[in-house]
Amino acid sequence: MYFSSSDSRLAELNAWLVNDLALDVRGIAPASSDASFRRYFRISHGLGSQIVMDAPPDKENTEPFVKVAELFAGADLHVPKIYRQNRQRGFLLLEDFGSTSYLDALTPDNADTLYGDAIDGLLTLQTRLHGINLDLPAYDATLLRRELGIFHEWFLAGLLNLTMTSDLADATHSLLIDSALEQPRVCVHRDYHSRNLMLLAQASPGVIDFQDAVIGPLTYDLVSLLRDCYIAWPEQRVDTWVDRYYQQALTLNLTDADFGQFRRWFDLMGMQRHLKAVGIFARLHLRDGKSGYLQDIPRTLNYVEEVCRRYPELEKMGRFLQQHVLTRYAKTL
Repeated sequence: MYFSSSDSRLAELNAWLVNDLALDVRGIAPASSDASFRRYFRISHGLGSQIVMDAPPDKENTEPFVKVAELFAGADLHVPKIYRQNRQRGFLLLEDFGSTSYLDALTPDNADTLYGDAIDGLLTLQTRLHGINLDLPAYDATLLRRELGIFHEWFLAGLLNLTMTSDLADATHSLLIDSALEQPRVCVHRDYHSRNLMLLAQASPGVIDFQDAVIGPLTYDLVSLLRDCYIAWPEQRVDTWVDRYYQQALTLNLTDADFGQFRRWFDLMGMQRHLKAVGIFARLHLRDGKSGYLQDIPRTLNYVEEVCRRYPELEKMGRFLQQHVLTRYAKTL
């Protein structure tokens, strides 16, 4: 099989498959895109097809992926089996979940079923791993604040050449961080959304891209799922799904908060996540040349605006977005 001399990693990966694993490789093709330096390839061989992760050791570490995969599989979450691995070289041979993500499959007619399955999977994760020492990083104030900094550094300053007053930034950050830290703590996937949930014939959804899991706020994964940066739903449907999760979380003793408190947690957690996401999308464009994510910024900023309109404490932040950010961003399009 011929490989371009400019892609030495792919040639090295093929040599690992053929020489070390003795696989009869008949084809290698890109399997999915990724916002990190990881790449995924679908290989076909005499026994079928599998996925190979290429994680350059100088840029990515496969150990968190392996560790979290074991934790999640032990909690009965459907994650890809790891068949073989070479951590020193950054290669993993994985189960192939196919190529149909939730984002590809979701329609207004099947959304209740698919989101119901995803919510059940999330509750399984949160209850099965609850109260256990998982040795995962904490989603603490330092991490939350650092993530909010991505919005300022890469979106406001980097993309828009704009700054926010320190008073407004401090007040907004404190509100969002305090809300996150007062929530019950659970295992958090951290990117539990339509691109990382795969539609499978059995035990759906298949869950991928979980290597950044942490211990953090109860609503984080729920808001990732229902306030998705890549697909938006009418408010009434989102309300129904939030209520479904909340009622089950009460029954499972994940929270004893009243619904008003829970919904506030959900909304403010979403705002923290979406500000971070907008910053990451800008960084991918400016630093990494991955400009496709710019199309997701308007949807993501719209979520932030909605939360600002809902809470009086965020009126000044909403006014800043309306008067400065949205007009400046429109000029960049």
